[in-house]
Amino acid sequence: MPKDIPRGITSLTVDISASSRITNEPRPPPRWKTSEFIFYYVVALFAIPFMVWVPVHLSSPSHPNYPYYHHRLSPGWIFGREVDNSDTQYRSFRDNILSLSFLVLIFIALKYIYTRSALRSALSIPSDKLYLIPFFLAFSALYLTGLHGTSIFKIVFILTANYWIAKTSRGLRIGPLLTWIFNVFILFANETYGGYRYASLHPSLEVLDAFQGVYPRWHISFNITMLRLVSFNMDYYWAYNSRGGENLNSASTEKQRANTPLPLEDYTYRNYITYVLYPPLYIAGPIMTFNNFMWQLRCPIDIPIRVQSRYLVRFLVSLLTMESILHYMYVVAIKDTKAWQSYTPLELSMIGFWNLVIVWLKLLLPWRFFRLWSLASGIDPPENMVRCAVNNYSTLGFWRSWHRSYNLWIVRYIYIPLGGTKNVALTTALIFSFVAFWHDLSFRLLAWGWLVSLFILPELLARYLLPQTKYGQFPWYRHVCAIGGVLNLLMMTSANLVGFVIGTDGVMHMASQVAGTWQGFRFLLAASCVIFVGVQLMFEYREEEMRRGVYRRC
Repeated sequence: MPKDIPRGITSLTVDISASSRITNEPRPPPRWKTSEFIFYYVVALFAIPFMVWVPVHLSSPSHPNYPYYHHRLSPGWIFGREVDNSDTQYRSFRDNILSLSFLVLIFIALKYIYTRSALRSALSIPSDKLYLIPFFLAFSALYLTGLHGTSIFKIVFILTANYWIAKTSRGLRIGPLLTWIFNVFILFANETYGGYRYASLHPSLEVLDAFQGVYPRWHISFNITMLRLVSFNMDYYWAYNSRGGENLNSASTEKQRANTPLPLEDYTYRNYITYVLYPPLYIAGPIMTFNNFMWQLRCPIDIPIRVQSRYLVRFLVSLLTMESILHYMYVVAIKDTKAWQSYTPLELSMIGFWNLVIVWLKLLLPWRFFRLWSLASGIDPPENMVRCAVNNYSTLGFWRSWHRSYNLWIVRYIYIPLGGTKNVALTTALIFSFVAFWHDLSFRLLAWGWLVSLFILPELLARYLLPQTKYGQFPWYRHVCAIGGVLNLLMMTSANLVGFVIGTDGVMHMASQVAGTWQGFRFLLAASCVIFVGVQLMFEYREEEMRRGVYRRC
């Protein structure tokens, strides 16, 4: 965002580089103070507090269903409330956040000492940060040994095999195919054999299985590592065919750094291992391409302390928000125990809605924590969550702003190579099938992938039949688009409930309660009207961004 543009309301959105060109088209005047939007404010003033009250009421100890899920609650720290810490994925982060923070402080302190020592011994002050590579490698070795114990040898073996594929097939068209076959095979093998055991290779190696580290299930998080392996091989393949060696000043933005080939001498085993095992991003990302990572070492970017401080405040506010929800809304425990007997369609929908909000927050918090660590280390990875989960009316826009670094990776390494817009329907189905298997080898996620692919088609069709360039000037167009946004939100919510919350059985039960009764139909009609109001507010929020120079496709 240009520095001279006033922030105002747009400061609520995380800064990212514009994903499309800045447009100079005149924008319509603000509607914030019109009678139409005053009506929307009144609706929001009643609807939002009510949406909060429903799950809080259902989480009361006096509620009849409370005994069904009480055993999943833990002692809390906010005003004597219990906390719903039953989500396994988030609990592993929440319970270890102090240990991780201490590790970050150690890393930053050691990096400072190493930097001072390296610069003191240098004949001249270097303009790059390549001198940090030995430090990153040494810390990674200690870090992974503590995390995974002797499994570090398995990881290094896989990394070396992937590097061998890249180097032996360089310039050959079969190289990308071999890369994909190898890495998909590794994902399946990791899942099938549970990370392997040395004893299965030879009885004499059983002693190596004794030291497994504090996080022995290294194969669970290897799907993130796999993305970096593909990134290196593909970036090297494209650089080799273009003969690399771009000008140092040609990669100044995030997109340019990812797409601009490096000099071929930068695609070495040492740089490759440094990139793949870079400590701040190793566990959960965000995902950086090899080109982006190495360009930032070659041509460091300035990350002021004030930027890091603001990002820290954002993280702490998000963490406190999550803690408040877990202390007052026990929706995860209710969902896991299926303690929704006698719930009305409204109550069922709020359990699903707030579970989705928790899914968004439980992913946002680790990603922002590790990105903050990386920023403090001098490397700026992509921001993963650039909009709130409930600030999306477009299916395509939702996936561009949810796990954004993964979306960028998919666009670069799958979407464009498969033809991009030339084969949208087929490419979308293949991508979401891959995404589902990449997350977990389960039918539930595969069903989610197919549903998402199916639900994108109506938006693509609507964009084709009612393009903004042709009908955008008509007063009715905004309202028709808002109706489309309502349908999009209902479909996206259903798909994500299947994939990440209550599964196909839970969604079928919810659908029978909502669509199979007169009470459910009335609720669906009222909920659609409230969502319509929300979409109109989102539209105007996007317009406000564009008035202030922020132009995004999400």
